[in-house]
Amino acid sequence: MIEVWSWPTPNGHKIHIALEELELPYKVVPINIGKGDQFKPEFLAITPNHRIPAIVDPEGPNGKPLKLFESAAIMIYLSEKTGGKLIPADPVGRYTCLQWMMFQMGGTGPMFGQYNHFANYAVEKIPYAIERYTNEVKRLHRVLDKRLAEAEYLAGYDYTMADIINFPWIRNPDRRNIDLAEYPNLKRWHDAIAARPAVQRGVEVLSDNLRRGQMTDEEREVMFGKTQFQLR
Repeated sequence: MIEVWSWPTPNGHKIHIALEELELPYKVVPINIGKGDQFKPEFLAITPNHRIPAIVDPEGPNGKPLKLFESAAIMIYLSEKTGGKLIPADPVGRYTCLQWMMFQMGGTGPMFGQYNHFANYAVEKIPYAIERYTNEVKRLHRVLDKRLAEAEYLAGYDYTMADIINFPWIRNPDRRNIDLAEYPNLKRWHDAIAARPAVQRGVEVLSDNLRRGQMTDEEREVMFGKTQFQLR
């Protein structure tokens, strides 16, 4: 059974949803990133980057255990472990899928994360930073909306890992002050994916642990302060 070291964030949800869609048995090892679990030796033994998610598959390649971090790498691995499910087999479809997976890793993930930090978590509200990342968040929504005017799903006309990896970052648009109605193709896509039973199960994983209310000073120090640089 695959161990998923994770927390209920968009990056965690990617893997939870993929596992549910692939119907792979798994167990979750909670990593409370607000309390600093990501700095514990047992987690750093899996991922030296102290970021969730990470997996341990006791039945990895050649029957040997595999430790793996970085969500896109994990999702590609899970696809290959199940015979290529959720990533097209034909070369054009495969590379189109991988292209939109990398779009999330280099675009929506880091840019939405920076917006969230400067707009919601930073003690000092810096207008330049908030404006910069607000504009980038809107631009990335437009890119996705344009793509989804051309095709039903990001990789074409089949639901793939490209959709799974991007979806958790598009849900809850109010957190980014986004109205999805302004992006009708993206909203159509979002609503269709949100209705999938496996997706609904995936986003509920560890949901009882979601932080409510304002971030405490202790959590802010663990997440954004010197702690992460001292312990890494």
